[in-house]
Amino acid sequence: MRRLLILLLCLAVAPVLAHEPMAMSKEPPLGASAAFDAQGRLWVADAADGHVRLRHSDDLGKTFSAPVPVNATPEPIYAEGENRPKLAFGPKGEIYVSWSQPRAKPWTGFVRFARSLDGGAHFSAPLTVHHDRAEITHRFDALAVGGKGRVVLAWIDKRDQAAAEAAGKPYLGAAVYYAWSDDRGASFVRERKLAAHSCECCRIALSHTPQGDIAAFFRAVYGDNIRDHAFAVLRTDGGASHAERATFSDWHIAGCPHHGPGLAIAADGTRHAVWYEANGKPTIWYGQLQPGQHAAHAQAIAGAGASHADIAVDGNTVWVAWNQVDAKGDALMLRRSDDGGLQFGPPRALATSAAAVGSPQLLLRNGRAYVAWNTATGFRLLPTGETP
Repeated sequence: MRRLLILLLCLAVAPVLAHEPMAMSKEPPLGASAAFDAQGRLWVADAADGHVRLRHSDDLGKTFSAPVPVNATPEPIYAEGENRPKLAFGPKGEIYVSWSQPRAKPWTGFVRFARSLDGGAHFSAPLTVHHDRAEITHRFDALAVGGKGRVVLAWIDKRDQAAAEAAGKPYLGAAVYYAWSDDRGASFVRERKLAAHSCECCRIALSHTPQGDIAAFFRAVYGDNIRDHAFAVLRTDGGASHAERATFSDWHIAGCPHHGPGLAIAADGTRHAVWYEANGKPTIWYGQLQPGQHAAHAQAIAGAGASHADIAVDGNTVWVAWNQVDAKGDALMLRRSDDGGLQFGPPRALATSAAAVGSPQLLLRNGRAYVAWNTATGFRLLPTGETP
C-alpha cells in the first residue's frame, strides 16, 4: 500500500499543503550523507538513537568501521532525505558534521554543528550555529567548505515569517539564511539573510565555484506561490549576496513539494543543475543555470515516478541519478552525458529495492562517479559503470 500511495503522489503532483508537507516518517531514518575524503576514504554520516553517527570504509562500502557518535549527549535529530545530517572535510583533514535538531513545537529546529580535528576519533561538543534562538524553523541545513577552508552553512529560516505574522502582514514561505566560520568551525559569524520567500522544506544545494566560493541553488517563492528556483553566490567578504531567479516553470503550488534541487559547478564555471517540477506532468529537469534567464540546454531527464535527483560533473562528463518508484518498489536510475550536458544517454537502472530508500547522492573519486544509496536493508555504494 505504501508503494502505491507514493506512486500516486509522484504521478500526480507533490503534496499541496498550506505550510509543511508531511509529518516526520515513522519508518527507520534513512537520511544519510556520504563523502570521500582527500585520501579516497568513504565516510557516511547518519542518525540513530539520538546520535549522529560517523563511520568510514576503505573498501568502497563493502565493510565499515564501528560508528562513532558525533554528539555525546543524545538529542532529537532530523534524518529525512531532504533534511539529513551533512558531512564535509577541511583542507587539513578536519571533519565537519551538521544536522537539524527538532524543538518542542512542530516544524521547528536548530542547526547544529560539530567538528573533529583528529580524523574522526573525537568530536567537539555540538554548537548551535545561528544566534537567533526563537523556537521556529531553522532547518534543512546545507554544509560546504570553501577554497580557503572557510566552513559555510545555509538553512531555511522562518524568523521573517514569524515577524510578519506578529505584525499582521502576509508572508509566503520562509527565507534562506547562512553563516560561516573562519576558525575551522570553532565559532560562526552572526547569520545573514540570503533571500526572502524561500520554499519551506526543499533542501538547499551547495557547490564550489572555480574561484573557491560556495554557491547555492534553492527553491524560492515568487508572486502568488510560484515555486521556482534561485541561484546565488554566498558572499563571505562583507558584501551583500544577491539571489537571482534561475528557473521559470511558473509552477503554482500553495505548499512545499519536498523536492530540493541539485547543483554541480564545473571547472569552467558551467552551472549544471537538476530540479523537480510538476507544472503539467511531474518531471525532473536538467539545465545549465544562467541566473536571471531561462536555463540553457534545459531538458526533461526523467518522467513520472521520478524523484530526488542529484548531479555530479567531471570535465565534460555529467551524471544524474534519481529514485524511480513504481508499485513494486524503487529503482536507482542513472543517465550520463559525455558532451557537457548537451545530450544524455538512455536511463539505466543501477539497483532496485523493495524496501524503503533514501535520496541518492552522487560522489566523485579519482574521476569516477559512485552513487550512495541508503535503504532500509542497508547502505549501498554503487559504481556508475556497474551493469544493471
